Amino acid sequence: QVQLVESGGGLVQAGGSLRLSCAASVTIASLHAMGWYRQPPGKQREFVAGITTSGSTNYADSVKGRFTISRDNAKSTVYLQMNSLKPEDTAVYSCKGERGFYAFWGQGTQVTVSS
Repeated sequence: QVQLVESGGGLVQAGGSLRLSCAASVTIASLHAMGWYRQPPGKQREFVAGITTSGSTNYADSVKGRFTISRDNAKSTVYLQMNSLKPEDTAVYSCKGERGFYAFWGQGTQVTVSS
């Protein structure tokens, strides 16, 4: 069983920055892909950013140029650097790891951006 624990959420003003962390209970090199998703209030969960073991990244159009996903294999941690935050970025952000046909989720961390 893979456990993922997110941290780094909080309240920030529009234009500010936050860095989210997702710590895994296993070496993340064993997870072929990891990603960040978010669920805004009253809406469905949506993809934010993803990264593979080779380091390839992809982003939702709404965050391109503002968010950066990265991984530190030595720390078994994936990060999401969020800059130029907007009120519409307010959501619960969750980390996902994939191994084969299995997907593992963290419990989520709240990000609130005030205008």
